[in-house]
Amino acid sequence: MNTKFYPLLIGILVSLLFGAACGAVAVDEPAVLEKPYVDNDPYYFSEAAATEAMAFEGYDWQQDTAAQAESAGVEALGLAGAGEPDRSTYPKENEPYDMFFEDYGVNPSIDTEYDHLSTFALDVDTGSYTIMRNYINDGYLPPQESVRVEEYVNYFEQGYASPPAHQAFSIYMDGAPSPFTESNRYHMLRVGIQGYEVSDRARKDVSLTFVIDVSGSMDLDNRLGLVKRSLELLVEGLGPNDQVGIVVYGSNARIVLDPTPASNKGRILDAIYSLRTEGATNAEAGIRLGYRQAMRAYEPGAVNRIILCSDGVANVGRTEADQILREVRGYVEEGISLATFGFGMDNYNDTLMEQLADNGNGFYAYIDDINEAQRLFVDDLTGTLQTIAMDAKVQVDFNPNVVSEYRLVGFENRDVADRDFRNNNVDAGEIGAGHSVTALYELKLYPRSFGQIATAYLRWEDPDTREVMELSKDFYPSELEREFRDADPYFQRAVIVAEYAEILRASYWAHGSDLANVYENAQWISEYLYREADMREFVDLVREARRMSYRY
Repeated sequence: MNTKFYPLLIGILVSLLFGAACGAVAVDEPAVLEKPYVDNDPYYFSEAAATEAMAFEGYDWQQDTAAQAESAGVEALGLAGAGEPDRSTYPKENEPYDMFFEDYGVNPSIDTEYDHLSTFALDVDTGSYTIMRNYINDGYLPPQESVRVEEYVNYFEQGYASPPAHQAFSIYMDGAPSPFTESNRYHMLRVGIQGYEVSDRARKDVSLTFVIDVSGSMDLDNRLGLVKRSLELLVEGLGPNDQVGIVVYGSNARIVLDPTPASNKGRILDAIYSLRTEGATNAEAGIRLGYRQAMRAYEPGAVNRIILCSDGVANVGRTEADQILREVRGYVEEGISLATFGFGMDNYNDTLMEQLADNGNGFYAYIDDINEAQRLFVDDLTGTLQTIAMDAKVQVDFNPNVVSEYRLVGFENRDVADRDFRNNNVDAGEIGAGHSVTALYELKLYPRSFGQIATAYLRWEDPDTREVMELSKDFYPSELEREFRDADPYFQRAVIVAEYAEILRASYWAHGSDLANVYENAQWISEYLYREADMREFVDLVREARRMSYRY
């Protein structure tokens, strides 16, 4: 060989050796595979990124398709066939810390031969969903124990028709085979409760007491700053016959604004925007003073409600949840309800905020941005303020000749004993004007069985007359759709959202399911619900959660 080619050969050999060395480094360095896709499409790999991903298995980009490239990248990360997100190497840097959640477990599948009744209190809370959204938007998967499936499902519009005239509620039921189980013997049943609408003009007058946490932990723009902007939206929507008082608490509690007519919005807003953070967190003192203020401002015939805005942390005075809850229970019978709104990440107590609302005949929401405040305090102001049902609960009676097994998806901390369904002394849930509540059941049906599948009963107390009322609806096999994608789009979304939540909380019942399947179904149904911003956002959240599960 001509010696003049030696330098060229040597150069080629050095390049090859250097490339191999770099490839060996890449195997040990997951950062190379951190993002082997294009931002706007998780199913499309760029040539360069896919080549890096496939280097793990020796694939040739020129001989592979984009779909195979994705598979190669996933296998390289050890995630082929993965179900729930793998948190074993989850990054801890900047992850929210001191977050308090309660793990309520997962409902079992029940054999109808032993128990054909399912009873639970209704719940319109949505805090669990928006906490998840905040985690995902910050680049983290939410803690498993933070997930309450029913709050994910009930965040979304369900498409139920309004009740007939002069009827407070309607019950809606539909079902179809589950897209997330192998056998068509498993069906999903949706039981929906829809309350009557109340126009802004027709709603009752309100006497509100804002109880605002101004402790040092609230000294952030997404805490006290967001509280101020959110309450401004609420105040702007009040009428001249409404009134507002303000109590704040840090190390101690004090009154900032005596009950003031909402016609004097300037004075109310000046008081809100004058707030500054101070001291420790004496939640007990703030709640106690708030109730005393609400009692002094009590208006017969009006909605008398406390609006608590806090990160839920208590470190001065009585700090245990049960002790603080005792302060609440004593005032509920006086007709003062409590709605809790959570703010901020890091050192946040979801458990206390949820339990306060449940025990205070109100509801719980988490406000992660001004858009969520707009949804609660502008778009749904009447539903946020006016209650149309107290101690509302549902009992579903399954036919043991048709239904072999059933499982209530979610509502683990809202269980009511079957024998207490018609016990009017048992505390249950409250529903606001125009609100809907949805419960999903997974059913295993006997093949070739005939007869009624189930009867759903709704029982509640009218907050004005104190009359207890009951409503029921039957459901038959002929009302089941043969295919999941033939079902109502809102039904499909509810099932897809529930599966997403089940995977995030690592439910036993989601074993074998994965976010790729959820994402595919979410994309499918988004074509039918394309007008809804919440649907588009959900698809994005599933996509991001899926990316994180691949990345980590």
